[in-house]
Amino acid sequence: MDEIRRLVAKETMSISFVCLSFDDLTSQQLYDMLQLRSEVFVVEQDCAYLDLDGQDAAGLHILGLRDDVIVATARILAPGERHEAVSIGRVVTAESVRGEGAGRALMHAAMRAVTAHFGEGTAIALSAQSYLLPFYTSLGFKATSEEYLEDDIPHTDMIRS
Repeated sequence: MDEIRRLVAKETMSISFVCLSFDDLTSQQLYDMLQLRSEVFVVEQDCAYLDLDGQDAAGLHILGLRDDVIVATARILAPGERHEAVSIGRVVTAESVRGEGAGRALMHAAMRAVTAHFGEGTAIALSAQSYLLPFYTSLGFKATSEEYLEDDIPHTDMIRS
C-alpha cells in the first residue's frame, strides 16, 4: 500500500493527492470525505439517495488535500464490486476548487492508483453523470450504454481500456 501511496501522491494546484484503503483512513478523514460527498451529491445536487452503499470498506480512496482539508475525493472498487472492470466512482470536488483543474487532477490520481494497484492496461469503468460525458471522454473514456436515470440524475456507463 505504501508504494501505491507514493505513486499516486502528487502536488497539483496546491492539492496533494493520496490513495488510502478504507482501513488506513483516519476517522477524521472518513468523516470529512463523507461530508464532502454529502454536501455535493445530496445537498448541492438536491438528490436524496443513499451514499453509504456498503462499498466504501472494499474500496481504495483518493483524497485531494489543500491545507489539510479534503477538497476532492474518488473511490476505486475492484472488478465485480460494482462493474465487471475496476471502477472509479464517487468522484467529487469541493466548490472552492472547481475551475482550477481539480477534477482532472483527481481523475489522473485515481487512474494512477488503478495502474499501481491493478496493473498497466487495466480497464476502468464508471457511471458518469451525463453532463460530464465530454470531460470523461477527454480522459479516454467511451460511452458503453444509453443514458439512464440513477437517483433521478441522467447517467451513462463508460469504460477506458
